[in-house]
Amino acid sequence: MTSIKSVCVYCGASASADDLYQNSASELGSKMAKADLQLIYGGGASGLMGMTANAVLDNGGEVTGVFPEFLSKFETPHKGLTEIHIVESMHLRKQKMAELSDCFVVMPGGFGTLEEFFEILTWRQLQLHDKPVFLVNLNGYWDPMLEMLNRIFEEKFARETHRSCFAIVDTVDDLIDAIKVASKGAATLDKARI
Repeated sequence: MTSIKSVCVYCGASASADDLYQNSASELGSKMAKADLQLIYGGGASGLMGMTANAVLDNGGEVTGVFPEFLSKFETPHKGLTEIHIVESMHLRKQKMAELSDCFVVMPGGFGTLEEFFEILTWRQLQLHDKPVFLVNLNGYWDPMLEMLNRIFEEKFARETHRSCFAIVDTVDDLIDAIKVASKGAATLDKARI
């Protein structure tokens, strides 16, 4: 594992999320910039996605967005990014984001965030990448999903060794610390607690 410089963040695009999640998105962006971590994300201007990007930019950091052209019918691409890639499909978006990133962070979100998490987790399971994956369980948001993942292991639809494919943190501060540890090559993912 090489030093982590670019962080892919998956999170919700909804502007209706509770203040707790909105504030945490802004906190994440601010602390990423201060830690000299570049944000790689979906390129949108709304919701937690936009708040994270704005906070990185407001604190002097760099942000790269990857935005599917067709999505402009539903949401607006961010106009102030350091760099933006316009792609043709969601598949190409996710592939490009994965290529540009040194690790993956899953914040609270909806269907799209779930889909992105499970895809990058499956790619890790299949050894298509060896980059750290961090699930940020703010306010216990992901607890019901973690119960389901435990059931998957208990029923032997996944090997016990695959528990280390991702790590769970509870706060933005814990996440930044975990990224720093992973960047030094330590076995952060061995601490996954599901």
